[in-house]
This record gives sequence, C-alpha cells and structure tokens, in this order.
Amino acid sequence: MLKTYTYPKYAYQRPPELNGAGGRRPVLIVGAGPVGLTAALDCHLHGIPAIVLDDDDTVSVGSRGLCYAKRALEVLDRVGVGQAVVDKGVEWNVGRTFFHDNEVYSFNLMPEPDHKRPGMINLQQYYLEEYLVNRCNEVGVEIRWKHKVVSVTPADDHVSLQVETVDGVYAIECDWLIVCDGARSPVRTMMGLDIDGKVFMDRFLIADVVMKADFPAERWFWFDPPFHRNQSVLLHREADNVWRIDFQLGWDADPQTERQPERVIPRIQAMLGRDREFELEWVSVYTFQCRRMNRFNHGRVMFAGDAAHQVSPFGARGANSGVQDTDNLIWKLKLVIDGKAPASLLDTYSDERCWAADENILNSTRSTDFITPKSNASKLIRTAVLQLAQKHAFARKLVNSGRLSVPAFYTASVLNTPDDGSFAGMMEPGAPMDDAPVRVNGVDGRSGWLLDHLGNRFQLLLFVDDPATLDTARLQALTTQPGAIGVQPIVVTPGTAAAPDILTLHDSNGRFAQRYDARDGTVYLARPDQHVAARWRRFDAADIAAALRRATCNA
Repeated sequence: MLKTYTYPKYAYQRPPELNGAGGRRPVLIVGAGPVGLTAALDCHLHGIPAIVLDDDDTVSVGSRGLCYAKRALEVLDRVGVGQAVVDKGVEWNVGRTFFHDNEVYSFNLMPEPDHKRPGMINLQQYYLEEYLVNRCNEVGVEIRWKHKVVSVTPADDHVSLQVETVDGVYAIECDWLIVCDGARSPVRTMMGLDIDGKVFMDRFLIADVVMKADFPAERWFWFDPPFHRNQSVLLHREADNVWRIDFQLGWDADPQTERQPERVIPRIQAMLGRDREFELEWVSVYTFQCRRMNRFNHGRVMFAGDAAHQVSPFGARGANSGVQDTDNLIWKLKLVIDGKAPASLLDTYSDERCWAADENILNSTRSTDFITPKSNASKLIRTAVLQLAQKHAFARKLVNSGRLSVPAFYTASVLNTPDDGSFAGMMEPGAPMDDAPVRVNGVDGRSGWLLDHLGNRFQLLLFVDDPATLDTARLQALTTQPGAIGVQPIVVTPGTAAAPDILTLHDSNGRFAQRYDARDGTVYLARPDQHVAARWRRFDAADIAAALRRATCNA
C-alpha cells in the first residue's frame, strides 16, 4: 500500500589480522549504532584512527531512538550528518497532553526564535544509522561488519580483544576501547561490571504504523483515553508516512502475545477508526529501566550510550544522551593520546556524564511514576492533577508525560573556572553554548550560525565594539604556543568592521550579546564540545592560560 524502508546490507571484509598483519590500533569502538558511529566520526575529526566492530551487517530494525533533540542535532552537525537528519526527519516543537478526550497541557520546545535547529526532529533510527554509515564511508572510517567481539582483556597499557568472523577468530589489540554495544552490553558482561538501578513493572507496546493521516507534526499523549481505558497512549509522526504509537499494557501482559498482529491491529483500529487504512511496519514490547554503571571509564575501556546508562523512552533521553557522551569523551581522549593532558582528564568524562545520567534517570523516574502509578492513592492524585490542569495553570506544571531531553549543564565540574565578575543569563561555566545568528567577517559577509564555527578545539570568543582596538598579534599567539594546547581566537562584534587575519562574527541581530550577556571586552573560553569553560569581563592572557590548564586537568 505505502512505501516502507529497505534495509541496506553491508559487506563483510576479511580482516588483515587473519593474515598476520594489522598491529595495535589506537582506538577500537564496539557497536555501530548511533553512539558508536558518532564516536567514530568524532575520532576522525580529531585525527584519531578508529575502527568500528559490529556483529551485524545492517542498521537497527524499527524506529527505536526516534526523537533527536536540539543539542544532539548540533553534535550531529559537527560530525557531518545533521542536515541529512533535518532534511529527512519531521520537525516538531509542540507537545499536547490529553486526559480522556480533553487537552490539559501543552508545551513548546522552542519558545524563542533565532536558533539553527528545532527543538526536536523525529526520524527512525535506521535512517540516522544509515546517514552515519555513509558519512563514515565518505571520510574513510573503517567499519567491520559481522565482526563479533567474544572476549575483552584489559591491561595497563592496552586492551586485547578476540573477534569472531566467518573466516575464524582473530586477536587484536588497541590502546583504547570505546564500548557502545547497547543496553545488554556483552562487553560489560565480559568484564564483570555491574549496572545498577530500577526496572519498572509495566509493559508498553510500540507499533510503527504506515498510513496517510493529516494529524499535525506534534507529540500527542493521552491519559486514560476512551480507546484505551485506564492506560496511556503516545502518538508521534515519523518520516515516510510512518507513525509511532506506544500503548501502555500493564505488567501482566504477555510480550509474545501482544506482539501478534491480531492483538495489535484492534488496538490501532480502536484509536484511529476502522476506516483508516494502515500497515504495520514494526512491533515491539518493552519495559522501563532506569539504570547506570557506577563509572563509565575503567582503565583503558570507556562505556557510552545504553551500555553505560538506560532510561525509559518517554522523554527521548536515551540516544540523545549517548550522543552527548561521545561529544564529551573524544576531545578528552585526543588530548590524553597526544600527551597534552593526564589520564585523569578521562575521569572527568565519567564524572560529568554520570551526573548527566543521574539527571536523566531522575526525570525519567518521575515521568514513569506519573505515567504508571504504583498504588490506588497515587492514581487518585494523578487523576486530580489532570482534572485540575484543564482549568488551572498551576496544576499543568505537575502533569508529567515525559520531561523531554535537554543538554546537561556541567556546572559542578572541576574543569570550570569560576566567574570573577557578574553575569546574567544561562551561559555560565559548564553550560552548553547557545546558538545565535551571525554574519562572517562583517555585515557584508555570509550569514550563518555561531555553533557552526565552534567545536573540536578550544576557542576564545572576544566580544568587542570595535575590532580595530584589538592587539591581533597577541591573540594569534594563543593559537601557536609551542607544545601547548592552542586556542583559536574568534572576534564577535555588533559593528561592521572585521579584525584582520582573525575570524570575525557579526552579531547580526544582537542575539549573542543577549544570550551571553556580552558587552565590550567580554571574553568566553569554549571547550571543544561547545560548553563554556570560563568567562571574563576583560582579556587577560594569564587568566586564560590558567583556565585552559584547569579545563585539561593540567592545573
């Protein structure tokens, strides 16, 4: 009836190790999902040779990690696939929550204008993985399909792996291993590492439904709708006329039985009406889990994504958080590999991302407790909140159908340099940097976006009314310090002039000044992952050097 996705098949290649060649590799990545592939592309951007090992030969089946939030899109922009995701995906910012048939709450993920990326893009995970694979092929990142890791042995200065292929088992060593092999993580099990947390006693049915419908591109969530009484339902639009529907089933539901078309189709017909034509593309049953490892780095083995932490899907915090894991990890690993930072910098990967995981787990647990009350009393309270929310604004803040993914603010990180002046707004040390429209090299330059010029290295943003007042030689010296970590200077100005030989961004409508509380002389030090490391009201080379040492654990 309607076109569905054709899954690509990727070719197995015999590895050189089976012929006695190869040698030790700088980085191996286990898992060719969104997190592993993003990590591989980030390694490429930082000049780290990396090989991806995966036991399959295609992309993931079903929509799975469907919702990609603004921050994840910004990371995907940096590794070269953001535009493909936005072009194919379904953009949305508005979510609506219903109790029975009545709307009780709505939200807008982008309440202010002038950001490059929307609040959320819906796109089936298989498309994202396909784009990431294509990008890896374009830039020469090696992906070994049908290579199954069967043992991992860490040592002080390397990691040894045994990998199974159709041609036999081979041994391979690497300096660093990045594990992105999913929630059941075979590598985590091989290493005897625990993952702690909570499994919620409820089951949900996912159905990817191919149909033509004129519903708006919004997130719709129902509590106790007439077509699925005493349970909840979520509806999302995807690419290619595919719609994602999640039905709450209850803990007693049998997963095998509920997957059967004769059980799924009547539920969808009750929701959409018997006259609606549709086809089932993918069906799955899942439970909520909120868990994480105690640490994400174990010697020379790093865990990321679902291998390190798991949350319930309501809130879109899984894949989005995993992409941000790699964003945090790879620049730190590069500095350690190059001998420009101690290995303790990798401890801050675990510290910062464990903090982010705890925040995600907290929000996910609260959402799950509201969606699936554990007692009659809890259900009565939820019903009262939903009824009040129809008429009273204060109650709408209590409605929780999934607090959606937002980027982590590493405000307590040891890498931050505390402010020594007064600033307004949210761009404090540790914050993910807000985007803003800019023009390159003055008002006559091409239009663009701030974040397109940030990332992959430390950068210094100087906001000045008149670039002619700058000592450009002194700024350029920050880039070329022998043996040190270079810092790229970028001038941001509300005026029309450009600083000679230094990238100058014209704050074309004042959004940078507004969002960064910037006035003449304000300075920001940006980390390679587009988080604020430090900020000052004046340029001081000694302060900048000290902040850079602190941000790399060289203090």
